[in-house]
Amino acid sequence: MEEIQISKFKATCLAVLDRVGRTRKPVLVTRFGKPVAQVLPPPSYPAGEWLGAMRGDGEIRDDLVAPAVDLSEWEVLK
Repeated sequence: MEEIQISKFKATCLAVLDRVGRTRKPVLVTRFGKPVAQVLPPPSYPAGEWLGAMRGDGEIRDDLVAPAVDLSEWEVLK
């Protein structure tokens, strides 16, 4: 696995992210020789399967179109 110092990562962050996405190889970010982060490529989904990949992970708990607070609390309506 490639290692990169945090100062160099900061200066070349976008290039490192692009390289990880292209090569699919992770990069270990270090500070004073100790690991502080690991940059991993995103999971790959077969064509078309990314739509709905998080199906079932969320939950609707309330009315989606109702105001967040009661209308009597709106300053503009007073």
